[in-house]
Amino acid sequence: MQDLRVSILIPFKNTAHFLSECLDSILEQTYSNWEVLAVNDHSEDGSLDLLNLYAQKDSRIKVFNNEDHGIITALRTAYKNSLGDFITRMDSDDIMKPNRLEVMVKSLIENGKGHIAIGKVKYFSERGISNGYERYEAWLNELTEVGENYNEIYKECVIPSPCWMTYKKDLDTSGAFKQDRYPEDYDLTFRFYEKGLKVIPCNEILHLWRDYDSRTSRTSEHYAQNYFLEIKLYYFLRLDYDKNRPLVLWGAGFKGKTIAKSLLENEIDFIWLCDNPQKIGKNIYGKKLVHFKTLKDIESPQSIISVANEQAQKEIKDFFKSINQQSMHDYFFFC
Repeated sequence: MQDLRVSILIPFKNTAHFLSECLDSILEQTYSNWEVLAVNDHSEDGSLDLLNLYAQKDSRIKVFNNEDHGIITALRTAYKNSLGDFITRMDSDDIMKPNRLEVMVKSLIENGKGHIAIGKVKYFSERGISNGYERYEAWLNELTEVGENYNEIYKECVIPSPCWMTYKKDLDTSGAFKQDRYPEDYDLTFRFYEKGLKVIPCNEILHLWRDYDSRTSRTSEHYAQNYFLEIKLYYFLRLDYDKNRPLVLWGAGFKGKTIAKSLLENEIDFIWLCDNPQKIGKNIYGKKLVHFKTLKDIESPQSIISVANEQAQKEIKDFFKSINQQSMHDYFFFC
């Protein structure tokens, strides 16, 4: 098994404070046939110097400068220089569990091409983890245990960006890092889904995900919620939308309005449902909101759900169940 090489792609920018822990966790892997392709995205701290020191001590670590700016071009630079049979990503501020590479390589060998190996994750932070991150971690790990990640792909990114591995050929088939669409990890996840890469279930925590105030996902405009909605709608219309069925939108909050606006801009007709008595009958963007029970009178609809409240989501699921409609075919939760 050790004759197959793993390429670890690591974009980095101003993470000198965390880099040693990250790199040491790779050096301590039980699977030793790996290479690190670390790409400096114009760091202004000691990150580049620190990585060069590690590279001098271990020839498996290779350091490059980003040919442009941003994480996507950094990933392209890393990937262009990779020689591995398998490709995986790593965030420069995170920590791998010692058996992460071994578990993933073994899973891919056992299951063959056309699969993606992932692992459970655990957030950690000096100040403690917020309830939102705890819930996201639990939700993601629950999907990962059974390999049903795509079942809720329109809610959030269902493949942890720094904890996946696949055959290089399968990554190429999925378009690798050619797209300029953010969030780049969510976009790649949709392309894995589009190309039919099967998720291998995993019940082990393989990755420790660090949270802190200045991490990219907290500070970059590319990870704002409006980008998430754009990417969800883009892939829904491309992959799951049936033009021969009536399209229905549930909810008239911020997300519902954002989706409605995009649909109208794309000249896609839809029926707008709501359960808020103060909004039913009102016109927003020229569309009249109607009561959600109207759905029973619509023949073979497809529904986008923009309602975030958990209790409301449960009630909506029960409603769909009562009229024999199926998730990811008849209805899609966008939050």
